[in-house]
Amino acid sequence: FAVSTARMKTILSNQTVDTPENIDITLKGRTVIVKGPRGTLRRDFNHINVELSLLGKKKKRLWVDKWWGNRKELATVRTICSHVQNMIKGVTLGFRYKMRSVYAHFPIKSLSGRMGLFEKYIRRVRMRPGVACSVSQAQKDELILEGNDIELVSNSVALIQQATTIKNKDIRKFLDGIYVSEKGSVQQADE
Repeated sequence: FAVSTARMKTILSNQTVDTPENIDITLKGRTVIVKGPRGTLRRDFNHINVELSLLGKKKKRLWVDKWWGNRKELATVRTICSHVQNMIKGVTLGFRYKMRSVYAHFPIKSLSGRMGLFEKYIRRVRMRPGVACSVSQAQKDELILEGNDIELVSNSVALIQQATTIKNKDIRKFLDGIYVSEKGSVQQADE
């Protein structure tokens, strides 16, 4: 006997993203450009088969449509909306990550973006473009990374954390490294 493995497809799935008054959003095909007080962010969604359009008299509402999608394809609608919301937050408030160095066995010195974990050698980490790294003046052993694009800022944080982990030792015992202590925005929201 034959078993049908066809999955049901949804005819239409859509979602909207509302933009604040001080934000300009433009579309060029499936490329979204968001301009705000902190700068401009651009993101390309050409690899996803969806319809993007701007609605309203002032073109302030982004409309995302997906026709005839299965379960995995429909998830891209919410993903695009989340990316655009992060872009809006980035150009209005910005993103800030604070990192603290933790050491018991190997002393760590952090000097303006250059990590010296004196186990064997000095580790240098290249920051992603648009990410500013500074040493905190208020707190000892703290790095502050700021930027508009959440993916670039969090990727720079991950590169620092990966570069300062202890290799070839028991990670349960040797917890030395630089870890994220706080996530937030550069400017506080007026809520």
